[in-house]
Amino acid sequence: MVDPGQVINVIKHARDRRTAPLVLELDLTDGLVETPPADPLSALLSMRRTHLHDVLEGLRRARSDRRVRAVVVKITSGLGLAQAQELREAVLALREAGKRTVAWAETFGEGGRGTVPYYLATAFETVWLQPTGELGLTGVAMEEPFLAGALEKAGVQPRFAKRHEYKTMANTFMERAYTPEHHESSQRLVDSLGEQIAEGVAQARGLDAARVRELIDRGPLLAPEALETGLVDRLGYRDEVYADLREQAGPDAQLRYVSRYNRSHGLAKRLPQPGKQDAVALVNGQGAIRLGRSGRGGPLPGQGPAMGSDTIAAAIRSAVKDDRVRAIVFRVNSPGGSAVASDVIWREVLLARKAGKPVVVSMGNVAASGGYYVAMGADTIVAQPGTITGSIGVVVGKPVINGLLERAGIGMGHVADGEHARMFSLTEDFSDSEWERVNASLDRIYDDFTGKVAEGRGLSRERVHELARGRVWTGADARVNGLVDELGGLDLALELARKKAGLAADAPVRAFPHATPFDRLRPPESSEDRTAATARFDGWGSLSGVAARLGLPSAGPLTLPGSWEIR
Repeated sequence: MVDPGQVINVIKHARDRRTAPLVLELDLTDGLVETPPADPLSALLSMRRTHLHDVLEGLRRARSDRRVRAVVVKITSGLGLAQAQELREAVLALREAGKRTVAWAETFGEGGRGTVPYYLATAFETVWLQPTGELGLTGVAMEEPFLAGALEKAGVQPRFAKRHEYKTMANTFMERAYTPEHHESSQRLVDSLGEQIAEGVAQARGLDAARVRELIDRGPLLAPEALETGLVDRLGYRDEVYADLREQAGPDAQLRYVSRYNRSHGLAKRLPQPGKQDAVALVNGQGAIRLGRSGRGGPLPGQGPAMGSDTIAAAIRSAVKDDRVRAIVFRVNSPGGSAVASDVIWREVLLARKAGKPVVVSMGNVAASGGYYVAMGADTIVAQPGTITGSIGVVVGKPVINGLLERAGIGMGHVADGEHARMFSLTEDFSDSEWERVNASLDRIYDDFTGKVAEGRGLSRERVHELARGRVWTGADARVNGLVDELGGLDLALELARKKAGLAADAPVRAFPHATPFDRLRPPESSEDRTAATARFDGWGSLSGVAARLGLPSAGPLTLPGSWEIR
């Protein structure tokens, strides 16, 4: 027999979920996912992760939702600088809409990096810090290894060539310290990033920029010192943060994660609608660029995803063929990789524009080298001030490991048919004729790269060469130099795409490629089938052979070396 009391409680609970005031939550402990991973296993494991687009869209919706009283965010060190800047923009827009915004942290960098997390926190109206925490506002630094001495001791001879002096990947293996150009480029990067952070903190906290610089040089600060200097507003634990929020929002206020709020709020728009719904296609390109399908980049920790040219090209073609898609936003977060794969994707961007579909690129934390190559043909390029971009250059080479093998007592025999059959063997130095081939390849790739930059960006080849030569820029400097058009995040890119296509400001966004679990299992009907380039499980990605065992970059000649996540 049904208990009438239980029925009433269920009805009351359902009514409260629709009408009660809301406090939106966001926990950044695990960072934000830019896009679901391409291979099925990784996609399954990431289902519970919070997605950047859901967060940005949810915060945008919250601005005009009278039920939303406040937003509270637990801040940790899980975001890169460009992502932090995207969230800052969304939070500042919420504050302008009259919503209360609260950031809290157990610590801003306990014995670690706290500059970027705190920079994000300053966008909020109120900043809480646990009494035992620290404020690790210590500035920006880069550390770059130079392996020439170690390789010499190991009996390895690095043989690399590059175009040009700012393309620093080869320096990692061939130099013992900074070259003047390498030092100049790296110093300007940290200067630009440091300026952005110091100015952002000063403006948000109502402090003089010189005072912020003094506090950075004093850091890390203890929690009482952070409170005394005005860098945080209150000290307290999680329960105290939430008790204060409930007091302000009212006893009936319900907690709701931002991503869940967005998905439930937008459910009606995602259901099938009668008639034609014009939309913007969102194509996500994440990780090192390679030929073939997207997937996991390699077996080692931290390798992350890989952007496959087949997958991205198929996604763009699918969006072009879809009559409901009026514009394309291409989100790029990549340090580069294969020159040929980058060119495949560049071509599809160009064809989309020729087909009448505007293409807007949104750069994430990193969009450099090949990551810039795939972006340069778009109608508009949008980057955050802290995006790492540029690196328009090329490098090719190999290590010669004869000395290492001799010390290990390993002998290598060989037979060959062809003068250059062993050109990329690790036990044979380049001959003069092979060096001629290496340099011919470098010149061709660099000339092609810079020529396409000049055409796409409306610059002379001479000006492009001044900006290129392998040099890495922040998004802020790239904007000044004409390599990107606008400073902003994914929201701005979607706004521009809608305007270019003549769509309403709330026109829906559809992710491409979209494949159901069944699509991943069934064989494609043709190369034009949307499942033809669907990624399957890929455990090794672009790492293979001796290059992987030696830890050398194997993604391709258009690769940004090292880790460029500014956290």
